[in-house]
Amino acid sequence: MRFLVSGHLEYTVAFPSTLILNIHAQRNSGQTILDEKFEVTPYVKFEEFVLENASSRFVRLETGKKKALTIDYHATVECTHEVISASKLDFTPVAEMDRKAIPYLFPSRYCQSDRLGRLAWDLFGKIPNPYEKVIAIVDWIHANVEYLRGSTNSETSAYDTVTQRTGVCRDFAHLGISLCRALNIPSRYFSGYAYHLQPPDFHACFESYIGGRWLVFDATRLAPLNGLVRIGTGRDAADAAVASCFGRVELVSMQVDCQLAPDQKFTPLERKQLGRKGISLEAHSNVTPTN
Repeated sequence: MRFLVSGHLEYTVAFPSTLILNIHAQRNSGQTILDEKFEVTPYVKFEEFVLENASSRFVRLETGKKKALTIDYHATVECTHEVISASKLDFTPVAEMDRKAIPYLFPSRYCQSDRLGRLAWDLFGKIPNPYEKVIAIVDWIHANVEYLRGSTNSETSAYDTVTQRTGVCRDFAHLGISLCRALNIPSRYFSGYAYHLQPPDFHACFESYIGGRWLVFDATRLAPLNGLVRIGTGRDAADAAVASCFGRVELVSMQVDCQLAPDQKFTPLERKQLGRKGISLEAHSNVTPTN
């Protein structure tokens, strides 16, 4: 499936500062960048980089003496996904997990799985199938946490969300990750562009490692799972922030868009349509991708 994604950010700058942006679509086994363009107006020095053993693409730019900056990113991205039956997704013991999944078992800044262990085991510990366990977590979050824009801030953690019972996509993702990790299911944060998301914005959800595969889940149910274009992956939002500012830089305007390419036809796959099937956004050599 081919998507047209874009991000437009406008900043004011009080004094020379540095910005690290994470708005580029990833290049990975499930995504191919067909074309893209990144512009800074007025022009300032910048560099693109990828961290070791990671796929998120960052841009570091120096504002210099500029008092205002406009960032524009446009890309055409070919995405694939795979639909996998829950019956094929067995629990993977920690002793047998891929080493790359191990870091996503540990508590992190916004995902205090160590503080939510008792709640996780009381609510979901008796569910034997790991995929069904994560689905139960997603359904519980959707039923018990109200999606309310502006109800949280950059300091809100998963523990806060359980207490307040309100949040936005970022908070829903952090809570899902925390409850999964408490049940020994590696889980990671996902940020991206989302087709059909209203209002358009950068979107957050999470992926869990089940049966040797990373499957995507979204407790907000605001966008179809096969309409996601990956930007960032990490332990939590601290690893995949859209922008990290070092100095004094203020965001004054932001527009985000994700559209279907003109020659594409889209059939949304959401919770109801999937039933007992999961979606992986990473290609796998033994499974034929579904476009």
